[in-house]
Order: sequence, then C-alpha cells, then structure tokens
Amino acid sequence: MKSTTSKDQKTANMLVNRKVVHIEWGDCDPAGIVYYPRYLEYFDNCTAALFEHAGLPKYEMIKTYGIAGIAMVDMRVRFLASSRFGEDVTIESSIPTWRNSSFEVHHQLLKGAVLAVECFETRVWTVYSAEDPGKLQSQPVPREIIDRFSTPAEPTA
Repeated sequence: MKSTTSKDQKTANMLVNRKVVHIEWGDCDPAGIVYYPRYLEYFDNCTAALFEHAGLPKYEMIKTYGIAGIAMVDMRVRFLASSRFGEDVTIESSIPTWRNSSFEVHHQLLKGAVLAVECFETRVWTVYSAEDPGKLQSQPVPREIIDRFSTPAEPTA
C-alpha cells in the first residue's frame, strides 16, 4: 500500500470482484433498455459482493466491528452505452482509495469488452453515536479491513 497524501491511500494490488448480471425485463423501461436507477441497485449489490469476496459479509462486519453500515455519501455515474433486456453484463468492482473513515468504490459495467457504465461511490464506515444512539457517526476504517482489499485474490463471477 503506498500513500499518496497524508490522508489518502491508494491500493497497489487491488482486490477486484467480477459479477455477471443478466438483464431482466423488470430492469427495463418499455423500450427494453435498463432504467437508470436499476444500475444503482446493481452497483450497491456489487459493493456488498466485493466485501463478501474479501471475506467480509455485511452481517459479519456488523457483528464483529459494531458498524451501522457503509453509508453512501457521494456518487457519480457515467452512462456510455445502453444495456438491454436479455443481455449479460459484467460488473468489475474495486476500492482504489482508502481514507481515514471513507473510501472510494469503483464499478465498471462491461458489455463484452465495451465499458457501458462507470460508477464512483464514496462510502463512510459508520457506527451509532455513543452520545445519541439514534445518530450515526463516522469511525476510522480498521486496518485489517483495508488489508483484505490489498491482497490479490482470484476474482469470482
């Protein structure tokens, strides 16, 4: 892991998860093209799959680390080519940047070798506030979590 600034850490050997998604009719508008909010569901599911691939299923992170979740605080999506009913697409997900309590997730939705949609998420490691259990607050991401994403592993489908 090499540090790019005092706050950001770039993952040298990023763990990448690949997930094949079959486009269903319910994902599409009447023209048979994926309705854009469905991509956001795909990407959220792929973030969870990436953590599972690192050996960190969400229920285990909640139990072991006492987190409330990994809250989405920012998202940017580029739509480059449409996806249609009946197609199979592959989503590659990774975490290229870690900060103290936040991290960037990068998703690439591929149709064959063509980049169709690209998504950048900023997520925050959150816990319930000790002072007010009804509120969330950020907490530093444990080092052992970050280490799981810098270890090369065989991608899964």
